[in-house]
Amino acid sequence: MRFKLPLFFLFIISFNTQAQLSDLARLDFTFIPNKGSDVEYTRSRFLVNYPVKLIKEGQYLLLGVDYSNVHLRFKDDNLPFDRNILNDFKILDFTIGYTKPLKNDWRLGVRFQPGISTNLTAKSLNANDLVFSGDVVFIKKFENDIDKPSRLIVGLSYSQNRGYVFPLPFISYYKKFSPDWSYNIGIPRTNLQYHLSENHRFKLFGQLDGFTSNIQNGALVNGTDTAEIINMSLINGGLQYEYHFTDHLQLDVRAAYNFSLNNKLKDGSNNTLFTIDNDSRSYFRAVLRFKI
Repeated sequence: MRFKLPLFFLFIISFNTQAQLSDLARLDFTFIPNKGSDVEYTRSRFLVNYPVKLIKEGQYLLLGVDYSNVHLRFKDDNLPFDRNILNDFKILDFTIGYTKPLKNDWRLGVRFQPGISTNLTAKSLNANDLVFSGDVVFIKKFENDIDKPSRLIVGLSYSQNRGYVFPLPFISYYKKFSPDWSYNIGIPRTNLQYHLSENHRFKLFGQLDGFTSNIQNGALVNGTDTAEIINMSLINGGLQYEYHFTDHLQLDVRAAYNFSLNNKLKDGSNNTLFTIDNDSRSYFRAVLRFKI
């Protein structure tokens, strides 16, 4: 099957896992060991996307489902909260995306993701488990040099289940400046890529990552305060290796150093009640994707 989708579905990146919406299906596993910290972090993720061509020329709809299981394993038996309440979280997003061409070779991309983010200890959902994410971006591809393509994406991104729960600018400038080298400068991800061959690529990257979730029924902290939100945010950078089995099937393996890593329990007003000790500097991730 051959897909001819516009630039929005080929290049816009989801902040939660930095994943491209060009992915039609993806398996994703992230691991942060508990070395130097009180907690070990693992995240298993699966998503599927389906593009729909609309009647008007150049307009597309994207429908998808994105599911994650986040597991925290605490090694300290003396933490001032019940570890069993905070060891397992479910994140489920439903994706609705839309794109249309604009004047002067610009393109508009809009995405809305309603969903849930919760530990499900109450065995049923409530209003606090509901979250939403949204992106509005403008894309322009420059065709001045066919051997050195470039593109610009600017916009705004917001999510209630990422590590940074406030609006962030979305900026991405890509340039291939030689047959073997390209770079992407922006937020939430920056990289320098070396094209070793048609099948093998290497990237030096920096990114933002993390998650935020509701704690059903709360978690008592220090016997006095009730935590209703858990938030993890990090900034890291490292090396990524890509192996392209075919034009559409790709494996990514990443190893990174965490420059900043925060795990916090917060009350319903977003005030920090407790910071979980986490000095782990290692970050590992593997992604198998089937893409456009």
